[in-house]
Amino acid sequence: MHYFIHHKWVQFIALLAIFFVLVMAISPVSGGNLWRFQENIFWLLPDTLNNFLKYLINDFWLVETYDIELDLTEESTMIKEFTRSLSGVILFFINLIRELLLGGVKTVVTFTSWDFISEHPWARIPALPWTAVASGAFLMGHFLGGRKLSILAGGSIIYIAVFGQWTPAMQTLSFVLVAVPLSVFLGLMMGVFAYKNKTFKIILTPLLNVAQSMPHFSYLIPVVVFFGIGDHAGAISTVIFATPPMIRLTILGLKKVSPEVLEAGLMSGCNPRQLMFKVLIPTARHDILIGVNQVIMQCLAMAVIASFIGTKGLGYDLLVSLNRLNIGEALELGISIVLIAIVLDKLSLAWANKQADYFADLPFHLHHKYSLAFFGILVVTSAIAYAISLFFPDKPNYLYFISDTQGLTTKNFWDTIVDWIITSTYQSVQSFNVFMITSILVPMKEAYLAMPVAATLFLVTGIGYLVGGLRSAIIVAAFIGFIALTPWWDRALITAYMVTFSTVTAVIIGCTVGVLCSRNTRATRVILLVCDTLQTFPSFVYLIPVIMLFGVSDLSVLIAVTVYATIPATRYTVEGLRNVPQSLQEAASMSGVNPTQRLLHVELPLAFPHIMLGINQTIIFSLFMVIIGAFIGTDDLGQLIMQSLSRSNGMGQGIILGLCVAFIGLAVDHLIHTWSDQRKQALGII
Repeated sequence: MHYFIHHKWVQFIALLAIFFVLVMAISPVSGGNLWRFQENIFWLLPDTLNNFLKYLINDFWLVETYDIELDLTEESTMIKEFTRSLSGVILFFINLIRELLLGGVKTVVTFTSWDFISEHPWARIPALPWTAVASGAFLMGHFLGGRKLSILAGGSIIYIAVFGQWTPAMQTLSFVLVAVPLSVFLGLMMGVFAYKNKTFKIILTPLLNVAQSMPHFSYLIPVVVFFGIGDHAGAISTVIFATPPMIRLTILGLKKVSPEVLEAGLMSGCNPRQLMFKVLIPTARHDILIGVNQVIMQCLAMAVIASFIGTKGLGYDLLVSLNRLNIGEALELGISIVLIAIVLDKLSLAWANKQADYFADLPFHLHHKYSLAFFGILVVTSAIAYAISLFFPDKPNYLYFISDTQGLTTKNFWDTIVDWIITSTYQSVQSFNVFMITSILVPMKEAYLAMPVAATLFLVTGIGYLVGGLRSAIIVAAFIGFIALTPWWDRALITAYMVTFSTVTAVIIGCTVGVLCSRNTRATRVILLVCDTLQTFPSFVYLIPVIMLFGVSDLSVLIAVTVYATIPATRYTVEGLRNVPQSLQEAASMSGVNPTQRLLHVELPLAFPHIMLGINQTIIFSLFMVIIGAFIGTDDLGQLIMQSLSRSNGMGQGIILGLCVAFIGLAVDHLIHTWSDQRKQALGII
């Protein structure tokens, strides 16, 4: 008994044994609530939430409004008026930026009327030549990161323009240029307030945990109901999705400011406002700008998802191409999205890492040389482009705008390659597909669906108790118990099976590659660069090659999920092993162990808590990607969330389903973080 009490692995084996006994003992026919919870009050939550939100929209706080165009006074609700006003403001700024890049009249109409536009054909905003935008990208890249970044930024813009993707790319960019500042402002303000007010921080922390665990689609459902569909709705859902990392990194940056800096600010006579905006925020600049980088990447990740509710741009065109299985066209669009993501990622990181010179005393023309250079290039390129349009009105002006019909294209080439791959590998791919589905995936899926509620709750509660005691047991039991009480337990088990398969595969691949690459400095740099690049890809892009090869099936989704989820497993393994103190490695070598023994008995045990955090991220990545994979056909929770988008009364169901997905992620996150903190404490590395 003493051995059993003091060895958790023995307790875990006993826990598994009891779990399997319960699985065998509880019958689907006679198990009742032990097999699946019967209909209960939780089943009414979606309808209750739906009715409450409808009441807020249609009946709460009624006010009278006057419609100028119809000359009518009508009754509305304050929430409708607020959402209508907010939508109008956001849509105005999206159209303004879009028309500065592409030209148009909607912004002018906002201040005049359509009659004014009809009477004055000149009253429109002219488009910015793509050559001017490319020049600006070259200059910004050189200013922030030197020659390499300049070539990357400018070359990417040239590629997008030359390949005829200019219009959708600028539509996406206009969407991002509105969502990012809003997310940054809200995140910064809420982060500052949470830093100053401990009560607000305590309330905010669990909300941030849930928000960052909710699948992308869940953000769209309430936004559609409150704000409708269109670019403004996509921007609002993106702001909600992208703000949490900005809040977290703002709080983290402010907490890292040393007490000496704080005291120096107080001793210099700063009031609280000056202390925050003149001392704390500038000192925390690096972490805050990393937050800006994360916001940009989250906005781009959401740009494709937001196209489900009418957001224009590359994401919308990509969805249309995938729906039609136009793989070559989808690949070109995917490359454009990836290039924008990489460029914005590198530019924002370079901005975060660029040291501000507060003591430089330069003349005006040197201090603003890049701005002046861009202004000069803008004038020259615009003059040339407009002059060509004036003198050759019937000829296409490639220096001004290249349409999709005029640009280069490689879609026929890629379609030919895809057809050749499908034709030449059809038999082997189909054999592999059939083997994986019939021999591995279907049996695994059936095994998960055979898990009774009582046995599953016993297992997760027991694991929680072994990892973190009574507190952890209660937390994970509450998360999983909530899912069990809803009508979607079977769908949650299917989601869990897909996440388990992809996570195990990704961890095996990622940890193996990470261990091998950590042995060599050059290999470490290369693999971290590959991870950085792959992590900038919007998750939807990973679906393109698997659809090409494997068609629409669970296997296609799981391959895409595995590739996407391998990134954090690889990165954290490399970083964990490279961060093992050199003194301990040398001490192990001096004790006579060979490199393999040193890796197994010294480096891996010390790096394992860090690697476990990577596995935690792998699980979260898998969970998010499985939900996105519902687009190409699965029968998990993600499929139900997507269906909720098209149902008039699906708002409540979509939110509860999103919470179910979030609670799976939060339960795993809590267990791994608790265990990792315990191991770090035991090893003396925190």
